[in-house]
Amino acid sequence: MHKINRTTRSLRRLTLWLLAASPLLTACSKDPDLVVYVSLDMEFSAPLIAEFEAETGLKVRAEYDTEASKTVGLVRRIVEEAKNPRCDVFWNNEIAQTVNLAHLGHLTPYDSPVAADIPAEFRDPDRRWTGFGARARILIVNTELVPDPSEIDSMWDLLDPKWRGQACIARPLTGTTLTHAAALYLALGNERAEEYLGAIAKGQHLEPPVVNVASSNGQTARLVREGVLAFGWTDTDDFAVAKATGAPVIAVYPDQKPGPGGEPPLGTLLIPNTVCIPKGAPHLESAKRFVDWVLSRKMEERLAFSKSAQIPVRPDVPRPDSVRSDFVHMQISYVALGQQIANRTQRMQAMFLDQ
Repeated sequence: MHKINRTTRSLRRLTLWLLAASPLLTACSKDPDLVVYVSLDMEFSAPLIAEFEAETGLKVRAEYDTEASKTVGLVRRIVEEAKNPRCDVFWNNEIAQTVNLAHLGHLTPYDSPVAADIPAEFRDPDRRWTGFGARARILIVNTELVPDPSEIDSMWDLLDPKWRGQACIARPLTGTTLTHAAALYLALGNERAEEYLGAIAKGQHLEPPVVNVASSNGQTARLVREGVLAFGWTDTDDFAVAKATGAPVIAVYPDQKPGPGGEPPLGTLLIPNTVCIPKGAPHLESAKRFVDWVLSRKMEERLAFSKSAQIPVRPDVPRPDSVRSDFVHMQISYVALGQQIANRTQRMQAMFLDQ
């Protein structure tokens, strides 16, 4: 009898505990209010997304790419999931792949009222994507290996025999290096772009290589920061991280001088972040709230003052002195860049993997 009573009491306590805990269990298993695919480095974007959650009360599931597949992996997922969309917002840290998604019909137009003061060159005419906080493609230079940094001022310096084996570029198959390579075809024309990229690709296996080919922009910045190489292509955010370590490095914004015949300077490529809503986003209204939030002036200012040192595309947004905007930008059409990126990707694969 006592054994039965003890069993009954135990079952009653277990039932009461389950009833009390059920709201907590339900909350823990609750589906997110928003799914965001993010290619901006997690260390920069995760704290900001946490702020959005705190401000709005919305639960966000952020899914990130890897350094190896930069952007391309997330783009492929959006395309593959088109019949059963999972992603509500794509926060891309570059622009060409976003424009290509729009070109392929995978994005939903949204004209964010917050973006009204963003310059037209950074907004899709059909409002399927919008650019904000940008990075510049610069040359990171080690001043101990290059005592006179004024010697380095052009993209063509990588091919100067004087610097053979001492310069570097990430393999242009993903991320901003792929975007940069594709942009050169627009800025230089096919012949000159092939000359530049072909010389790097053909010379990568020589000893010493014409130009060292690294796995990523981050690796390029590390090799220069640590004095293994003299200079190389990277992004301003990778340079900012290297500079913060106290390394003897400077950023050179290349190709600021007029051409030999008085032509306008080629300029430095500017690559903005972009934000967009994939077609069929499951949580459309929450997606619009996130887009408005990430395109705010406050967010551009936050990114400018963050470790990633993003360059506001709005000229009057406050920024630290170290975040430069007083340089000649490479003049290209971002729309054309995105429309050509698939073909340029195939060409880069053939050039850099099949050599």
